[in-house]
Amino acid sequence: MAPFPSHPIPLLFLLFSFLPLLSLSAVDQPYKTYIVRIDSQSKPSIFPTHYHWYTTEFTDAPKILHTYDTVFHGFSATLTPDHAATLSQHPSVLAVFEDQRQQLHTTRSPQFLGLRNQRGLWSDSDYGSDVIIGVLDTGIWPERRSFSDVNLGAIPARWKGICEVGERFSARNCNKKLIGARFFIKGHEAATPINETVEFKSPRDADGHGTHTASTAAGRHVFGASMEGYAAGIAKGVAPKARLAVYKVCWKNAGCFDSDILAAFDAAVKDGVDVISISIGGGDGISAPYYLDPIAIGAYGAASRGVFVSSSAGNDGPNLMSVTNLAPWIVTVGAGTIDRNFPAEVVLGNGKRLSGVSLYAGLPLSGKMYPLVYPGKSGVLSASLCMENSLDPNMVKGKIVVCDRGSSARVAKGLVVKKAGGVGMILANGISNGEGLVGDAHLIPTCALGSDEGDTVKAYVSATSNPAATIAFKGTVIGIKPAPVVASFSGRGPNGLTPEILKPDLIAPGVNILAAWTDAVDTRKTEFNILSGTSMACPHVSGAAALLKSAHPDWSPAAIRSAMMTTANTFNNLNQSMTDEATGNVSSSYDLGAGHLNLDRAMDPGLVYDITNNDYVNFLCGIGYGPREIQVITRSPVSCLEKKPLPENLNYPSIAALLPSSAKGATSKAFIRTVTNVGQPDAVYRFTIQAPKGVTVTVKPPKLVFTEAVKKQSFIVTITANTRNLMPDDSGAVFGSLSWSDGKHVVRSPILVTQIDPL
Repeated sequence: MAPFPSHPIPLLFLLFSFLPLLSLSAVDQPYKTYIVRIDSQSKPSIFPTHYHWYTTEFTDAPKILHTYDTVFHGFSATLTPDHAATLSQHPSVLAVFEDQRQQLHTTRSPQFLGLRNQRGLWSDSDYGSDVIIGVLDTGIWPERRSFSDVNLGAIPARWKGICEVGERFSARNCNKKLIGARFFIKGHEAATPINETVEFKSPRDADGHGTHTASTAAGRHVFGASMEGYAAGIAKGVAPKARLAVYKVCWKNAGCFDSDILAAFDAAVKDGVDVISISIGGGDGISAPYYLDPIAIGAYGAASRGVFVSSSAGNDGPNLMSVTNLAPWIVTVGAGTIDRNFPAEVVLGNGKRLSGVSLYAGLPLSGKMYPLVYPGKSGVLSASLCMENSLDPNMVKGKIVVCDRGSSARVAKGLVVKKAGGVGMILANGISNGEGLVGDAHLIPTCALGSDEGDTVKAYVSATSNPAATIAFKGTVIGIKPAPVVASFSGRGPNGLTPEILKPDLIAPGVNILAAWTDAVDTRKTEFNILSGTSMACPHVSGAAALLKSAHPDWSPAAIRSAMMTTANTFNNLNQSMTDEATGNVSSSYDLGAGHLNLDRAMDPGLVYDITNNDYVNFLCGIGYGPREIQVITRSPVSCLEKKPLPENLNYPSIAALLPSSAKGATSKAFIRTVTNVGQPDAVYRFTIQAPKGVTVTVKPPKLVFTEAVKKQSFIVTITANTRNLMPDDSGAVFGSLSWSDGKHVVRSPILVTQIDPL
């Protein structure tokens, strides 16, 4: 899957501006969609419902798109900017912000996570059969075998959702597996009409992304699965018996609007889901404050009611500070490779062989050499990128064409080559993608090459009078080493909003993932497709959360995240430190968070770092939000203590020490953490420290003693460093870890130390 397009995130912010309004004429003012946060407790008793109040006091009924009453109190409506500005002065209105468009973050992975049939987490949780996963995405193709309800028990009694009918979607499309389906379109249609030639006004998936993520999280066992012969075997989701509820908020080629996303969060929590999976977000590493970010607001409303929310870290890596979905109550998932690959080889006329990847399944070139051409030699950027109408048929006819990666979809470049008469394509990475390769189901013989091999091909074309090449396809190879490797596109830290909280939280399989697909896309009807993106990593964690929730119904969302983070792997299958695909260097906590999801160990983590709603409120006070801004997120009024809590003391399973670079001499910072014993009642834990380079770490007390009566213990970590002697890496930080062990469990937390000057 191509990394999603970036878009500006800043939202029009009209929060509590009690200034006199400019007397602008409302004539010809364009209508826009705004989301209005209301202090629900101020509803006058004369109104029987909030909706009556909203339509009487704030705007006309036809202008209201959605009303929110579960994760958020308020409504979205089409208003003029003047009307929105007037509303922001109303004493019952906490905030007014403009609707924005967000983008999608776009088999073997369950075994790679340590899941095995008939033992461990799968059998202990009955494959998640009592848990409901809500997927906010592009809908679903319900006929896929992955969504069969054969041999599933009754739908959990607490389920309150519906199967919403619409175009090519009837109540019969839901079953005991796909227990609910809804679509949210009003915010989108208020901005731009849906293209009904390529879309369904229903939960049916015209894009494929939603079907893929839903089956990754909770697809049933499907025998004889493959994508045109690639990745053949048994396909299954992480929680194969979990129930699915699908909320279509994103539309083909058109993104997803905040007002619809918020409505889906509201419905999902009311319907009774246990887990929400949302592979959607912004880009460019620009994040709105939490009180202006509807995904953060919706996720808080869900998490505060015990619903686990998993989201994707974004595909703008390997740039620093490219991670999105930063709120500490969201579990933010980056992407790693798995130990399966789809190798292809470019053979040049001089005999040189270059290794790449491909999922091309058409007629092979069978070793025949073809003339080779690089249109980018001309210096015309559009030609080097093989953009639409950029290639001269006289130049490329009958030849293999070298195209640079970027600016347009990878598979679309091949179509441009085909249209101009080319017989094949070599897709060359630029410096920004490095050696990170993504397998694609190309429509002409194609091999994707890393940056170095791409340069080799271009040098050969330049230096040879009659350059030639062929491409050989090697099928599916399992047991690739090293794996996992952090995917080059995966969003990286530090956290651009609150650097005291490490993001991403962890990584999961997100490269070349086989999962169910729609019938509405392209000419090849295929039951499965292979995609890459943090969109694919996120549902692995959603499925994992379903299994953990099933095995431990009393665990909070924060406890489930803690179990995943403190047991994550930082080593690959060569038993060496995990590396970064973009550079080949050892990866840091900014790349992989706490590490790669290991479900076998997460089942029994020993200790967990739990977090209450009150802790999150203290965190929001600590980062300087006022009571009204916090109420936008939390729904209920709060008052912050006079002495601000330190945001880094949120009971997170990682520690980020921000030291002032202006300090002279040694500087210390203390962190308080509390762990809850979820293992054997009588246990004694002792710590080990892997200190970041140039840093001293001390922990008090040196051991934690738990008994039947004593389930929680607190400790203080003190980090001391002379900022002048710190030797940070290219990311500006040094990294280490703190682990607690009782001889059986190892509870590991990453530590990072960086210098920062307060604003």
